[in-house]
Amino acid sequence: MSIHMIETLPEPPVAGDRNTIGGWPLLAAGETWPACFCGKPMVFFFQVDLPNFGDDHLLVFQCPEHDDVTTAPNPLPERYWDEVTDEYDGPYWRFLLRPAGGTPAAEADPHVEPHRLAVHPAEEEVSEHGRGRQGFKLGGVPSWAQYPEMYTCSCGADMVFVCQVPENFGFDMWPMRDKDAHGTSDNQALLFLGNEVYIQACPARCHPEAAWPAIQN
Repeated sequence: MSIHMIETLPEPPVAGDRNTIGGWPLLAAGETWPACFCGKPMVFFFQVDLPNFGDDHLLVFQCPEHDDVTTAPNPLPERYWDEVTDEYDGPYWRFLLRPAGGTPAAEADPHVEPHRLAVHPAEEEVSEHGRGRQGFKLGGVPSWAQYPEMYTCSCGADMVFVCQVPENFGFDMWPMRDKDAHGTSDNQALLFLGNEVYIQACPARCHPEAAWPAIQN
């Protein structure tokens, strides 16, 4: 089974790059930068093309303050990308799925230290317990930290696993603090409190934001 592993490169992106941490998100015509229910612009964490999902483009945003774990019933309820929250008053993260194309935002994200991403074809490695290869990857089998947790979209389609963000994957934030000898910094942000995130998308593409995270640790 083929998958794609994602590598963070040292060089910064330029406007128009498609696979990046931070930088300039590629937005649809007339689309505005996502905002949290609290009114703050969301942090643009990363974007990547999805070779195992029709070459669609995935963009991941989250509020700089609200980052708790989210849960939902299965099947997912109507407009789950807008309505499903636990203790908050509205959505605090956005997964945008777009076809090839898009226009770079006028400004780069001001929070995240930007990097290019490289996407490499690889082979999946499935354990006897049905867990896939660990790491930052596209497609294949999730490396479930707990039990398999696949969802059904509100439109009735079974969701497809498209992207995995590994546990405690840190995103360097501005202003940068001094890095240590290993090139790491203690000034990092985490998606969903650093839990392992398994992003699933609706294969029927019933809505440009019809995607959902299974979150485990």
